[in-house]
Amino acid sequence: MDGTATDRFDTRRFEAGRNRLASLAYRLLGSAADAEDAVQDAFLCWQAADRQRIEVPEAWLTRVVTNLCLDRLRSAQARRERSAGAWLPEPLLEGDPMLGPADTFEQRESVSLAVLTLMERLSPLERAVYVLREAFSYSHAEIAEILDITKSASQQHLHRARRRITAARRRGSGEVDPASARGIVEEFLAAASSGRTERLVALLTDDATAVSDGAGLTETLLRYDTPPRIAAIARAGFRPTSAKRRFAGGTLAVHYALVNGAPAILFVLGDQVVGAVTFDLAGGRIATVRGIAAPTGLVRLNEAWRQHEPDTPLIASW
Repeated sequence: MDGTATDRFDTRRFEAGRNRLASLAYRLLGSAADAEDAVQDAFLCWQAADRQRIEVPEAWLTRVVTNLCLDRLRSAQARRERSAGAWLPEPLLEGDPMLGPADTFEQRESVSLAVLTLMERLSPLERAVYVLREAFSYSHAEIAEILDITKSASQQHLHRARRRITAARRRGSGEVDPASARGIVEEFLAAASSGRTERLVALLTDDATAVSDGAGLTETLLRYDTPPRIAAIARAGFRPTSAKRRFAGGTLAVHYALVNGAPAILFVLGDQVVGAVTFDLAGGRIATVRGIAAPTGLVRLNEAWRQHEPDTPLIASW
C-alpha cells in the first residue's frame, strides 16, 4: 500500500470513531463546539503521528482526546468563563450522535444537562475519570494509562466524583416515563401561557430552581430559587405578546422535544430554534427549569432541528 492509500485508510479509521470521540469530548467539556474542536485537533495529532507504531488506535485516540479536553478545562480562559457564572451546558436534540453511548442509565445520565452542570463541581481529573468509567466503561487500569495516573488514584477520583454528584443530585430524580414527562411539561406550558400562578407553583418541587442565559444579553446567568418567583417569571415569559413577537422576528411555533434526554419546549421561527426551555423532573414535579436562548448555545441543536421531522406543535402560533 503506497503512502496516499495508507493515508486514506487511516483517515477512514479515524472517521469511523469520530462520533465516539465527539461524545467523549462533549461529556468532558459540555460544549458541542469545543468538543468538535478537540476532535479536530486529535485528527491533526493522528495525521502527524507515526501510525504504524500505534498498536490500538482507539485507545491512543481516546487518550489524545481526553488530554486535549483536560488542557481546555484547565486553561485560564475556561476557568474565567465558567467561574463567572455565565455558562450552561450546550443542549443537544435527541438522536444527536454526540449524545451516545446511551445503552445504560449511567450512560444516559452522564450526558444529561443536570449531570453536565454538576460535573462543574469536579476537578478536571475527577471529571475525566467519572466520564471514562460511567459513560464508556473503561477499567481503572485503562483509565490510569489514559490519564497517566495510578490505578488507586483513578479509584479515588471516581469515589470523590460519585460522592459529589450523588450529594448534589435531587432526591427522586431519575428516568421518567416519557408520557408522564410530556404531560407535566404541557401542563406547565398551559398554566404559564394562561397566567395560572397557583397551578404553576403546584407543578414545581418545593426546592425548585430556574436558570436562564438571558438570551446572551447578560454577563451572568439569571437565577430564581423559589416556586412563587419561578412561577412569576414563567408567567411573564411564556405569555405571548406582540412585543415578544417583534423581538423574536415573527410569530413562533412551540414544539415539545427531548433535549439531552430530558423534556423540553422549543420556540421555533421558521426552521430556526430561537429558544429552548428544558425541565428536570423529580417525584412527578418540575425540579429545574433551564432557559437557553443565546444563539451561540443553539448552533448544533439548530443543525439537528433542520434535519428533524417535528411533531405537531403544541402551539402553532405563539
